[in-house]
Amino acid sequence: MLTRHLCFFLLLAAGASAQEPTAAVQVAGDVTRPLTLASGDLARMPRASVKASDHGVETLYEGVWVDELLKRAGVPQGDQLRGKAMASYVLVHAQDGYQAVYSLAELDPAFTGNRVLLADTANGKPLFGERGRFQLVAPGDKAHARSVRMLTKLEVVRLRK
Repeated sequence: MLTRHLCFFLLLAAGASAQEPTAAVQVAGDVTRPLTLASGDLARMPRASVKASDHGVETLYEGVWVDELLKRAGVPQGDQLRGKAMASYVLVHAQDGYQAVYSLAELDPAFTGNRVLLADTANGKPLFGERGRFQLVAPGDKAHARSVRMLTKLEVVRLRK
């Protein structure tokens, strides 16, 4: 009986920790300055907000532009984004295993008017639960498949031939 109760509590604890949202997001890969950012770090950066609608529900997200994070990590942007760097992309990782891809040019305001936000609040409240602590919001996308929730990492990858 004691063994059964112990197994039950261990499974319960494992399930609870598996659902705990990640407390930080990483900017890693082919960068000169890898970053690990918690909510407090993002709060001290220049803030931006966007409205996005999903299934008829409009939400005001606040956070930091992804291009600002990439700039702080030393990723080429603007005039520096040319040549082999144009074959680079950002692989977005979510805690549940979901992934999406953005080219570096898509995330650079010198190339496009569609900016992507790394959000940590929605309607003035911190993100939590099924959204995780961080979510990418791509308001310029017609479909929301790349507005990744439960965000854990932005991995910069440079294609090599």
